[in-house]
Amino acid sequence: MEWLNDKGVEYGLKLLLAIVVLVVGFRLISFALKKMSHLMDKNNMNASLKTFLRSFTGIVLKILLIISALSIAGVEMTIFIAIMTAISAGFAFAMNGTLSNFFGGAMILSFKPFEVGDFISASSFSGTVIEIQIFFTVLTTPDNKTILLPNGSLSNNPLVNFSKQKNRRVDWAFGVSYGDSFEDAKSMILGFFNNDSRILSDPEPFVGLEKMGDSSVNIAARAWVITADYWGVFFDINEKFYKEAGNHGLSIPFPQMDVHFDKEVSPPTKLVH
Repeated sequence: MEWLNDKGVEYGLKLLLAIVVLVVGFRLISFALKKMSHLMDKNNMNASLKTFLRSFTGIVLKILLIISALSIAGVEMTIFIAIMTAISAGFAFAMNGTLSNFFGGAMILSFKPFEVGDFISASSFSGTVIEIQIFFTVLTTPDNKTILLPNGSLSNNPLVNFSKQKNRRVDWAFGVSYGDSFEDAKSMILGFFNNDSRILSDPEPFVGLEKMGDSSVNIAARAWVITADYWGVFFDINEKFYKEAGNHGLSIPFPQMDVHFDKEVSPPTKLVH
């Protein structure tokens, strides 16, 4: 009985020490990660690489801490490793997607299809990249939703990066009535472009007659801007066209149908019962 008591005290102390190591260790890891982030910020490290390294380092340190705590608690490492090997083999298939996400993150950091701060569209989702983590990339949408996209999917499927190029082309489709002057409409739109300092002169803005639609003459207009000015210019020119069209003798048509009768139709015969 005395032997059991001694062993109980011994294992109890080991367990208590292991818990203390875990609590202190997690706090030290948190402190170290903050210092690491501060150091990376100080050295102007790429934001995409910074978030990935922080995520990866945090996971590795926590795994090592847990292994150390188990060792202190008296768990035989050979037994622990054997159990972990068996569990790893059992979950290998289930972890296939996770490994794909890890290597996908490494591919993203290596080839840089996008970086933190870029606006991208992938897997039917669009948003600004705020973090590239070890397994996921985090986006925020224009209406402030948070989206987590698996790195494996991002590295293996098509995506659109709206921020990669310095300049972007803005496209408009305007409609005027058939009786209106195309030249007046063209002159008005080019005037909008010339008076907007955000619109680049090279490449030169373009206005052309796109097609004759069912209810309107459709005009295509194109201009190049700095990527950051894209939406501001797009909405402003739309607003100017709507406000100024009437002042230039132009009307904005809407779909309508004219019905013509070839001959006069007699009124329906009234039935008498």
